[in-house]
Amino acid sequence: MDATDGAPRERRIAPDDSEAVSALSVEAGWNQNVADWRFMLEHGAAFGALDAADRWIGSALALPLGPRLSWIGMVLVTRARRRDGLGTLLLRRCVEHVSASGAVAGLDATDLGRPLYLTMGFHDLYRLSRWRVDRVPPAPPSPPGVELRPMRSADLDTVAAFDAPRSAMERGYMLRHLRGRRPALAWVARRGGAVVGYVTGRGGLGPSSVGPVVADGEDIAIALMAKAMSAASGPFLLDSPDAHAGVAAWLRSAGNTAPRYYIRMTAGDVAGLDDPRHVFALAGPELG
Repeated sequence: MDATDGAPRERRIAPDDSEAVSALSVEAGWNQNVADWRFMLEHGAAFGALDAADRWIGSALALPLGPRLSWIGMVLVTRARRRDGLGTLLLRRCVEHVSASGAVAGLDATDLGRPLYLTMGFHDLYRLSRWRVDRVPPAPPSPPGVELRPMRSADLDTVAAFDAPRSAMERGYMLRHLRGRRPALAWVARRGGAVVGYVTGRGGLGPSSVGPVVADGEDIAIALMAKAMSAASGPFLLDSPDAHAGVAAWLRSAGNTAPRYYIRMTAGDVAGLDDPRHVFALAGPELG
C-alpha cells in the first residue's frame, strides 16, 4: 500500500512517533497518553498507515508477553477513514507478525469487534467489566497474617516470579515500568515473607488505571486495591474479570459502576490464560 491517489501508506510505527500517533487515541476518546504509547512502541511491534500529508490515520500493535503470547491492542483508525478496511488490514498485520514468531495472539474485544475476531480464528476466554471508580469503598479488615507495603524496586524480580504462573504471562519488564509510572499505586502483599499478591497502576489522559492485580485470594486483592486507591488521587479505571463477584460487590458498595465490558479472546491456546482465578484486575486491554 502506498500513498498514490490518496491511498494510505503503510509503515512500522517507531518509538519516536509516540507523540504524533497518540492523536489517534485522543480522537477516539481513549485514556492512553504519550508515555503509554512510547512504552508499547519500545517493546512491541506496531503497524500503521499515513495519509498523503504524513499524518497517522491508523494503527495496530502487538506487545510480547513471553515467547508463547503476544497482546494485540491500539487498533485505531481516524474517524474520516473508518469502514474502509484499514483497521482490519492493520490488525491482520499484527496477527501475521505474532504467528510468524510462533506465539499466540490475544486481545480484549468489545461486543462490536468480537464478530470480526471470531472470523479470524479467535475464541472467547472470559468476560471482564471496566469499572469507573469515583469513590474508593472502605477498606475491609486486612487478611490474617498479611502485610501490605509499598512495592520497592528490590521486590520486582520476586513479584514477576509470583505473577508468571498465575497470569500465564511473562511481563517483568512491564511491572518494572508500571511501578515507576505511578509509585503510589504499586503495593505488595506478603505472608510469612512470601509474596501473596501485588497491585500496580499508571496515570492516563483522564482517570488513572489500576492493574494488574494478582493475588492468592479475593480478600488479599481487595485489600491491595483499597490500599493503592486510597494512597493516590482518583478517579480510577479498573478492568476486572466478572468471575470475581466479591470485587464487583465491593466496588458497587460505594456507588461505582461498570458501564462497559470486554471479552478476553485468543487465537490459539496458552495454558492457564483462560483461568482468572488469581487475576483480579488486568493491566488494560492494550497491555494484557
